Amino acid sequence: MSSESDSSVPASSPLRLGRLRDWALGAALLAALVAAVHYSVGWADLLAPWRAFPPVLLLWLFMLTSASYVLRAVRVHDYFRPRFSGAFAVVLRLSVLHNTANNLMPMRTGEMVFPWLMRRYFGEGFLDSAAALMWIRLLDLHFLALLALLILNLSHPSWIWWVAAGLWVAGLAVIPRLHGLAALGFLSGAGKVREVARRVLLAVPRRPWLIVRIYCWTALIWTLKFAAFTSVLHFFLPVDLWRLLTGVMGAELSSVLPFHGIAGSGSYEVAAVAALVPLGIDPKLALAGAVNLHLFLLGNTLVLGALAFLLPRSVKVRGGGMPRNRVPDAL
Repeated sequence: MSSESDSSVPASSPLRLGRLRDWALGAALLAALVAAVHYSVGWADLLAPWRAFPPVLLLWLFMLTSASYVLRAVRVHDYFRPRFSGAFAVVLRLSVLHNTANNLMPMRTGEMVFPWLMRRYFGEGFLDSAAALMWIRLLDLHFLALLALLILNLSHPSWIWWVAAGLWVAGLAVIPRLHGLAALGFLSGAGKVREVARRVLLAVPRRPWLIVRIYCWTALIWTLKFAAFTSVLHFFLPVDLWRLLTGVMGAELSSVLPFHGIAGSGSYEVAAVAALVPLGIDPKLALAGAVNLHLFLLGNTLVLGALAFLLPRSVKVRGGGMPRNRVPDAL
């Protein structure tokens, strides 16, 4: 597949790390968070419980979270195989650095690291990579909605939630059919919008077994992450499981907010507190729990991000190199 729309983005082009306005807003959110904690809870009181956190448990939860990030690389490797066969170490480096940037950069500009690194490491078209990432993100949101149904069932048990979950999962059967829309007449012809729409539809996974595998990876990724995060939050906020899951869900969905601070500071906590307070949690306790959960996330992010630089960033591919600017052959 050609990549005319990517021709204006050279493979060696530098990555734009966001606009000045994004960094200014992110810095303002960070400053607001620091002030809010200082005047409402106090940093010393907020951090004090960490002294009692069992080191073995902390290491175990770190490993669970790290495993979820490794599985993100497995998911990308599976999504693009067989073309990425033998290149898992490079994909792991790419995936960890992408998630590190996503967790640290303001206004979700870290998402742009994925197509940029895909182009740099594998010669993938920028738009094709971004389209693949979009479908991965949609599967993430689909599973998070499934987790939301689980939370509803835990808080108000009913067979309705099980039926809703079954119908929601069955809706995945629509995905393979979307690829055929790219061949329809209304997507033919010139125009950037039509070209983008066509690329997005061409990036849809077509094979049912591939969709099943990718969704299973997605489910395992979020299950491990939620297991670790709810355990961390429970240490600082000992409440019911469904309330903890709601708080973690709110924090993770902070990515869809129209604002996102540097390293998620401010937006992450606001979303978590907004999810917990209506459930009867004291705002100060909710804020303290959200900040400490965020610190755990950032610690994990920084450690894994540093280790990612030890991984290789190139791979020798048989047959004269990896084809450039094409959608995955397995799709």
